[in-house]
Amino acid sequence: MLIDVDDRIFTGNDASMFSTFKHSMMTEFDMTDLGRMSYFLGLEVLQTSDDISISQRKYAQEVLARFNMGQYNAVHNPVVPGFKIMKDEGGVEVDSTIFKRIVGILMYLTATRLDMMYVISLISRFMERPPELHLNAAKRVLRYLKGTMSFGLFYRKGEKLELIGYTLSTTEAEFIAAASSACQVVWLRRILQQLNHEPQKSTTIYCNNSSTIKLSKNPVLHGRSKHVDVRFHFLRELTKDEVVELIQCSSQEQVADIMTKPLKLDVFQNLRELLGVYPLMDIN
Repeated sequence: MLIDVDDRIFTGNDASMFSTFKHSMMTEFDMTDLGRMSYFLGLEVLQTSDDISISQRKYAQEVLARFNMGQYNAVHNPVVPGFKIMKDEGGVEVDSTIFKRIVGILMYLTATRLDMMYVISLISRFMERPPELHLNAAKRVLRYLKGTMSFGLFYRKGEKLELIGYTLSTTEAEFIAAASSACQVVWLRRILQQLNHEPQKSTTIYCNNSSTIKLSKNPVLHGRSKHVDVRFHFLRELTKDEVVELIQCSSQEQVADIMTKPLKLDVFQNLRELLGVYPLMDIN
């Protein structure tokens, strides 16, 4: 068994916890401590005392070389606003094997590139007999990747530790989505508690539907929501007990939008930054 948790980047109780964990694992299993992780299954990791950067730059370079994308110009977003993709029965068919290979590789890149999640999920719906239109959409994602290979996830030490979530949909659907998010909140809060980082206040869930927020606070079921299943109404109890707090946010600040629809370039770039996807320094 291999383990690469390095307690040098932790302090106080955290360092003691990881040291104890490593010691117990070494006692129980035949284990090699590799020290601080730097590369694992295509993920490049740079850990310092102040921050952690995670990217798939080398993997992205190999992908672009494999599909001969060197002669194509880079683009600033993976999908243009208003773009819609459908079956296109009359379109010119392309090699489905190549298309499936591109989509599969792109799906793996979403481990660190959440900004490409929407368009990749979109093209992955048309794996059988893809026409040229679908292949061109996949190639645009590769062109976007070419211009953003240095991007990855960035976590800075010392920033305020706060668990938040976003939901997006109509009132009824969003109320159910918010209830589902609340389940995840409860689970994550328990994990943080086990890691000695128990949240000291209610967890914020952002949504852009004011009716959903009112419904979470109002015990009276009006005509528009009386059909909502009773099991979702525990959200009201969590709100009442101040475990979660629903707050309205504008569409421009709705981070979930980047995973659900094609956006204008400035909105896309702003939400990409809010996701924590930044251009990173050369971690080599």
